Amino acid sequence: METSYLKRMRDLREDGDLLQREVAEVLGTSQTMYARYERGANELPVHHLITLCRFYGVSADYFLGLSDKK
Repeated sequence: METSYLKRMRDLREDGDLLQREVAEVLGTSQTMYARYERGANELPVHHLITLCRFYGVSADYFLGLSDKK
């Protein structure tokens, strides 16, 4: 079962027509590690969560699936 934040993470990337490699560069990590975050194989560190929220212009509650309001 996919958790809502994993779906949000992928949806935000795809809605921006971004490749995993491009988002990985924003985070300062490899495409392979980002792919592991996106599929839930590794937990997303809090500092990456903050970076992604700022990058996409969304709240952490929205990113984590706790709110539908960006």
